Amino acid sequence: MSTIAENIAKVGVRIREAAQASQRDCASIGLLAVSKTKPAAAVREAFAAGARDFAENYLQEALEKQIELVALPLTWHFIGPIQSNKTKPIAEHFAWVHSVDRLKIAERLSAQRPAHLPPLNICLQVNISAEASKAGCTPEELPALAHAVTQLPNITLRGLMTIPEPTDDPQQQRAAFARLRELQVSLNLDLDTLSMGMSDDLEAAIAEGATWVRIGTALFGARNYSAT
Repeated sequence: MSTIAENIAKVGVRIREAAQASQRDCASIGLLAVSKTKPAAAVREAFAAGARDFAENYLQEALEKQIELVALPLTWHFIGPIQSNKTKPIAEHFAWVHSVDRLKIAERLSAQRPAHLPPLNICLQVNISAEASKAGCTPEELPALAHAVTQLPNITLRGLMTIPEPTDDPQQQRAAFARLRELQVSLNLDLDTLSMGMSDDLEAAIAEGATWVRIGTALFGARNYSAT
């Protein structure tokens, strides 16, 4: 097996073991391969090893890969910060957007989603750790935003996403993810998605109900940001 294939297999084992430990169905947890800064060849290799859902943070890089890989049946997710002038290509070229944090962006994505495509799947990003450097709405802003987004056409609010403050403490990891889960329940909406957990904390995220784990480094190795 190739290195990427080996890594996908190892992460698959981690997901299965974490699901088993939490008495969850492994099939309810999706592996989202975060391919930002990685070449199209790496995506192709991951696809050959079974990955189907890929996440990108940088729009232009993602669009270039999509063109190169158009023959593959991939599902593309956008997970990076969204500027207003980038909403149209995002609405046109992605199936999921995990990083909506204000109503203006949701409104633009809704208005610019092509009519021939199914509704765009949306997750609202919550800044659960209140970090100044992180995007996301506050927990206090979330209820009004979520209920407003559910009224928009051409998009479907699926759930919430977060990137908590990094910590090696499993209890602190779980506390942050539990907070997101509790916020989702408190909305009293028909939501089915919690996008949370990355290479270093996927076990804690799965224990608290993650349905997408966003894995980059553990699949593709360290990123080279000078390439972006």
